[in-house]
Amino acid sequence: MPKLLRRLAGPRAMTCPAALAGALALFGIAGCTEPQRQAQPAFYRDLGSSTARVDAEQARAMISAYRMNAGLGALALDPALDAAAQREAAMMARSDKPAQADAVKARLAGAGIPGAEANLSAGYRRLAEAFSGWRDSPQHDRVMKDAKAKRMGIATAYAPGSKYQVYWALIVAP
Repeated sequence: MPKLLRRLAGPRAMTCPAALAGALALFGIAGCTEPQRQAQPAFYRDLGSSTARVDAEQARAMISAYRMNAGLGALALDPALDAAAQREAAMMARSDKPAQADAVKARLAGAGIPGAEANLSAGYRRLAEAFSGWRDSPQHDRVMKDAKAKRMGIATAYAPGSKYQVYWALIVAP
């Protein structure tokens, strides 16, 4: 940037407000762009639509950090558990009620996934809300802190006309 423009623009010149961009254009100087807006973090994204999907990697990172703070190991995403979680979330959305964890664990064991644990819930519209709800519930917190767990799958399903609208399934397994 020429010395004169630097002096006129002052220390805020590097942020390139619209007026400065126009002044630079008058002098034929290009390359100044407006700062890009940061996208909303995935854990705050509203999942209340048919096209919305929970960010499984963000969920894994959040739950793993929570586990590591408790002296437990991080979890790995598992495609088979993701698929199972998606089936469970979709079934809950179709029936308009959360499933029973024992029934889900029995289905998983029958499908060759013994020792799995599940958090099944409904009504949370954001990952941050679901995580906080699970953390604050002793039963759900126990699932997230299962010491045997090494892998996980997570999914949501949306049912617009239902009581809860967004249904959640988190499955952890050894």
